[in-house]
Amino acid sequence: MNTQSNFSLKQWMQSPTGFVVLGLAAFVAIYLITEHTSHVLSLLPYMLLLLCPLLHFFMMRGMHQQHIHKPDDNRGHKPE
Repeated sequence: MNTQSNFSLKQWMQSPTGFVVLGLAAFVAIYLITEHTSHVLSLLPYMLLLLCPLLHFFMMRGMHQQHIHKPDDNRGHKPE
């Protein structure tokens, strides 16, 4: 069995299936905003509270690679 292992989100979004999924998501979002505005607005503070840890997790994920110290690092030592 030969399966394609290269997954591209951009290619998937431009496929017919991607267009259908994006269209349905847009339809659901517009329906919720127009017909259930009071429900959506009442959940907004909770959505913001849930969004903060997610943003922190995803945005800080790549920053730990910058703090690797090399053995020949002379910071904090007086020159001899």
